[in-house]
Amino acid sequence: MPALWIGTSGWVYPHWRGGFYPPGLPGKEALPFYAARFPTVEVNFSFYRLPERAVFASWRRETPPGFLFTVKASRYLTHMRKLKDPEEPLERLMDRARGLGRKLGPILFQFPHTWRCNVERLTGFLHVLGRYAGQRFAFEFRHSSWLVPPVYALLEQAGAALCLPVLPSLPLDVRVTADWTYVRMHGGRAGIGYEGVELRWWARRLRAFLDEGRDVYVYFNNDAEGYALRDAEHLRRLMGDRRVPAPPSDAPRRAPDAREELGPLEGNR
Repeated sequence: MPALWIGTSGWVYPHWRGGFYPPGLPGKEALPFYAARFPTVEVNFSFYRLPERAVFASWRRETPPGFLFTVKASRYLTHMRKLKDPEEPLERLMDRARGLGRKLGPILFQFPHTWRCNVERLTGFLHVLGRYAGQRFAFEFRHSSWLVPPVYALLEQAGAALCLPVLPSLPLDVRVTADWTYVRMHGGRAGIGYEGVELRWWARRLRAFLDEGRDVYVYFNNDAEGYALRDAEHLRRLMGDRRVPAPPSDAPRRAPDAREELGPLEGNR
């Protein structure tokens, strides 16, 4: 049975206190409080500073069975090194993230918005990722030059997912390159939050992915004023009886040759 994971990007935001988090809740209780209400979270902090393995292990202990973390890879790999000579920083990332044990979900690589497509660099990087059999990797490209068939073919061969970033200012091609997909909800067309028509469109699209047998990961990154929490809960309601089964198997996943195109969003109702 395919799995649907809906959560937020990060869980520590001061402006969530008093709305989502009770005003007097100790900081150390924030993650257990969050994990009692959502089945997954995307770790954003690791993009700026990679936590020690002991920190990942503590998060594993503080969350219930079946909870899942996705981890955003360090910008050292994507923004500073631009995938060059990735062996050592990748090994460091994976060694520390494995402190999550079976609660480790996909690893996300977010590329700089100014970096144009470099097929040669991506090819070498995916070859190194092949050492980590069974681990899921997603790629968020922020320059439109990456959204081309040669890149999709490389991702398909590696079983890696093309991340779908949902924000009017970001390039988006709604297609799948693996038997799972990764969606990042950065903000809607009318502002930080999402209109109901947008979430209904995505709910239909996510159901289609699930009906095709694909696992789906969705994270709301529009944290201002608690929109991420509101929109994530709204999407969960729209998805109805979809439930999160056991965490994904550790077995390697290979990608089918699937191609999807995005049609225009439906008009307001």
